[in-house]
Amino acid sequence: MASSDLLALLPHIIVAAAAVCTMLTIAVYRNHRLAVALTVLGLVAGVIVAAFSFRGGSGQMTPLIVMDAYAQFYIALTLAVGIIVVILSYGYMKECANAVEESYVVLLVAALGCMVLVSSSHFISLFLGLELLSVALYVLIAYLGPQASRIEAGLKYLVTAAISVAFLLFGMALAYMASGTMEFAGIAGGLAARGPTCQRFFAAGAALMIVGFGFKLALVPFHLWAPDVYQGAPTPTAAFIATASKGAVFAAMMRFFMAANVQEIRPIFLAFGVIAIATMFAGNLLALMQDNLKRLLAYSSVAHLGYLLVAFLAGGTSGMAAATFYLPVYFAAVLGAFGILTVLSSRQEDFQRIEDCYGLASRHPYLAAMFTVMLFSLIGIPLTAGFMGKFYVLAAGVGQGLWILVASLVLNSAISLFYYLRIIMALYTPSAVGPQEMPPADESRLPVRPVSAVAGVTFGILTVFLLWIGVYPIPLIHLIQHVTERPF
Repeated sequence: MASSDLLALLPHIIVAAAAVCTMLTIAVYRNHRLAVALTVLGLVAGVIVAAFSFRGGSGQMTPLIVMDAYAQFYIALTLAVGIIVVILSYGYMKECANAVEESYVVLLVAALGCMVLVSSSHFISLFLGLELLSVALYVLIAYLGPQASRIEAGLKYLVTAAISVAFLLFGMALAYMASGTMEFAGIAGGLAARGPTCQRFFAAGAALMIVGFGFKLALVPFHLWAPDVYQGAPTPTAAFIATASKGAVFAAMMRFFMAANVQEIRPIFLAFGVIAIATMFAGNLLALMQDNLKRLLAYSSVAHLGYLLVAFLAGGTSGMAAATFYLPVYFAAVLGAFGILTVLSSRQEDFQRIEDCYGLASRHPYLAAMFTVMLFSLIGIPLTAGFMGKFYVLAAGVGQGLWILVASLVLNSAISLFYYLRIIMALYTPSAVGPQEMPPADESRLPVRPVSAVAGVTFGILTVFLLWIGVYPIPLIHLIQHVTERPF
């Protein structure tokens, strides 16, 4: 192995070593701040090494792992999300009575699973990455039990993840039988050398894999677990699921389907198109009926995955670039939204109802302003990064003539305006004129504890990023073009 190859694999090694070191440290000396420091140190070191090796060593490291610019970009993005989630978790968990240090070890394992996913080029590494991620998420979702809602959320995710893996493995088996290889890059050539019967078997396997990926991404009709899990899970864990977890699975799915030219199979393309339209409409229409913020954001994340499928179906360099641009923009807005819910939650109960937002602008004006920017970005208001992300996706869809999908995206963006504006209106409505079921004198559900300086700086960075990319997206566009300039 050359030194450049070792440098490219260092992020995986560093994060795995950080998990082991944190676990051993906890076994000797249990301290919450020390566990957080070791976790952040490992994640920051991984980001630095990934950024340093971005233009350096790349290519096929082993038959299972490829470390190209695409993988390195998503690794850095995943680790950056992990750092923010750890920062949010510290304030959220320091008030908990039970031991919380082990949760950071599990979070590092989940981040490692995401890293394996985005760099996988083989069915075996894809499966290993999914299992690393899924097993860690089972624990993170139910970790702060014994609250019944968290145990229930963990069990629901366990059952749906097991079902999704079963479909995925059966689909992989059929794809291997049809193509004779488990490597993504060799599937198209293997199918071309075989007869139409093998191609039909591969189409069946690809359909089963769509079901497996659909569960992981909460695409309609495989989305029913998402609102219950988001509501029951600790808020930082819900933020990780909505961002890093889904982003890694989507990146792995995009690498596989584009490397194997699966979108050239007309029935598979049509199936993805139907799923994309159903996901956009179901996510937004169900979000309209929610009064719980975490459930609303869960259905919103379902709709945003439908938007991403438009770029995915556009295919080629333009579709890959659009999806890769959209994901960090979406991550920043969702992390900020969930983060604000996290810092305003108390040990007794999470801040998660729209009614909780009444009077927030008068009590935390800067926090309310940053929350507004994040919601504007999720809507796609001009001068925010969300607008540029949706514009990029629309351009990719228009370029390929996907007019029905483009029209669905525009219509659903208009629908999403209604439920996001409900939250924004609540932020700037005085508590004295809030909903009738909350008496004006009752301040018990309003946030009273101050926001830590570290959390405030984190939200400020996310807000500046959303506004900066909305006004001047050229640097990020150039980076994305470099990431996606080479086909798989």
